[in-house]
Amino acid sequence: MTDTTKAQILAVARRAVHTEMLALGHLEQTLGDAFAEAVELILAGRGKCIVTGMGKSGLIGRKIAATFASTGTPSFFLHPGEAFHGDLGMISKEDVILALSYSGETDEILKIVPFIHSNGNRLISMTGNDDSALARNSDVHLNVGVEEEACILHLAPTTSTTAQIAMGDALAVSLMQQRGFTSVDFARLHPGGSLGRRLLMTVGNVMRDHDLPVVSPDCSVVEMIHTISKGGLGLIVVCEGDRIEGIVTDGDVRRAMERLKADFFNIRARDIATPHPKTIGAGEKLIEAERVMTRNKITSLLVTGDDGRLTGVIQIYDIKL
Repeated sequence: MTDTTKAQILAVARRAVHTEMLALGHLEQTLGDAFAEAVELILAGRGKCIVTGMGKSGLIGRKIAATFASTGTPSFFLHPGEAFHGDLGMISKEDVILALSYSGETDEILKIVPFIHSNGNRLISMTGNDDSALARNSDVHLNVGVEEEACILHLAPTTSTTAQIAMGDALAVSLMQQRGFTSVDFARLHPGGSLGRRLLMTVGNVMRDHDLPVVSPDCSVVEMIHTISKGGLGLIVVCEGDRIEGIVTDGDVRRAMERLKADFFNIRARDIATPHPKTIGAGEKLIEAERVMTRNKITSLLVTGDDGRLTGVIQIYDIKL
């Protein structure tokens, strides 16, 4: 590939991104009362928010429905063509309908609008035309109109679908805020994911609580190295009886060896231990342990009981499995 070809590729790509960026900026500025009304309609609904759309708008609609469902707003996607052939029975009277059609004239959606009205459902439309049939027949209309598509032919849905996704995300986030949706709620709906694991599981669920590498303050260098190696945690905990005096990592040992040279073998654990190591309770969530480690730029935490006694060790690797 020549430099000229690379430059052409990058120029087209940057123009596409820039075009969509401008459209999102315009969308931000035009959000107003209609958006707030749409959020209020969905919140007031006693059923689900059913999202529908054809073609590319349908694909965006599936994503919006999935985002709603995973962030506290019960939702599913209904294909308008299937709806017209029997699946209208999936709509209950308590549901709110969100219909996506950039033109606002999609035949498959307009065909189900009479049922939506006769069934007593509230209808929110998302189109690029305030004067479209769908917009005029909606309780609330959200305008996602864009000046041009990022497509080099200005034909393929590109900028317009980005605007639709952004509007859907804005709805989802606003609904989360109004519902008081928390990280704990998110974890309940995502128990199988890494984030759900970190939000639901506690330090006590994953910490190492047996064969802990504990040494006395008078421990020699040879014994420190042996215990670190045997423990497999890259550290030792220095304790005087039940009281934690400090922590020594394999890095501490290496740095002491480089610094002390011949005197290295004369030191004891107390000489290189870091006092007041960071600790956490076994009942804390994994996400909190991760925050403490990230904030303090460390990879291990000592787990202590209410009496301050050592009960275990947790490492960042235990959290990010």
